[in-house]
Amino acid sequence: MAFDCPRPLTLALHEHGLLYSSQTGAGIDKDIADELMRRSGCKITVSVLPRARIWQLIESGALDFSLSGIRNDERDRYAAFAWYFSNKYYLLVRKDVQVKQLADFDDNPALQLGAIRSFRYGPSANRLVDKLHAGQRVTYASALEPLYQALASKRIHGMIIEPFDYSQVETMSIRDLTTIIETNDPPIPHGLIMSKKSLSAAEQEKWRSLIKGMRDDGTVLAIFEKYFKPELANAMVNFYLSW
Repeated sequence: MAFDCPRPLTLALHEHGLLYSSQTGAGIDKDIADELMRRSGCKITVSVLPRARIWQLIESGALDFSLSGIRNDERDRYAAFAWYFSNKYYLLVRKDVQVKQLADFDDNPALQLGAIRSFRYGPSANRLVDKLHAGQRVTYASALEPLYQALASKRIHGMIIEPFDYSQVETMSIRDLTTIIETNDPPIPHGLIMSKKSLSAAEQEKWRSLIKGMRDDGTVLAIFEKYFKPELANAMVNFYLSW
């Protein structure tokens, strides 16, 4: 596939567990970005920004790409996607609050949830976040680390996490204080985010085909196997898509 890149393109990563860490300069999304540049031959300037700022720039057309994004009706107005993995969301909750399911958290008005600004999840998790937000029961941060600290100090009692966050939880003091609760949502597709304002429909389709090629030839799976056990990597990458 021939890529015509008449200008330098821009892509923003965000700090999120195994997706990207500025401390190590590594992560799944960094590896995906490197492969996009290698295969396309395009010059892509990569930055690291808060997730909320990324969505604003994608909407305005000031940013061409980001990674590991999920769709909703609002985002569909200004962003297109090319899916490369799918995963489930979970509630990480303090053991001492006796929560066994999402409804238990909702039903206890003393419990506060932590969330990252502009993050969306699966349907059940979104309903919980939105309801608690309306009741002023959500504490927001721009990254995971402040939420882990708030959870350890009991300023919040739970937060939504995904498999990329497990390694951090396992190495932090909150490991013995917390447990993971199913949200019962299905796996949610995540993908390359493309700005509809800065990239034409034809350009979007080229990048979508490039991502599909990376899935089809095993490149995406090989990247995920660097960070996860083979079974989990396979489950996250090899899911059905109707392109």
